[in-house]
Amino acid sequence: MNEDAMAAALAARNKDAQILGVFDTTTESDATIGSRRLGEAIQFVANASILGYDVRAAMVMYGKSGTPSLRARDCEQLWAKYGEALLRQ
Repeated sequence: MNEDAMAAALAARNKDAQILGVFDTTTESDATIGSRRLGEAIQFVANASILGYDVRAAMVMYGKSGTPSLRARDCEQLWAKYGEALLRQ
């Protein structure tokens, strides 16, 4: 993920986001994750494996149609770079 895309995601941290493609390894079923702010969605996906989720197929969708979705690796990079700043309003 390039610096411009990372900065754009940080700027959009308060927009509504949907998380798709998360698998709950405890119940062995697809997890239903409700809508949340983008910053919270990034935090969830970046840390989901320690909570018992498989996010290899996860996508975080936000913004207008055509905005690129974020994959698990993108979320990990964003969380590592911005951390708590993603959760600020």
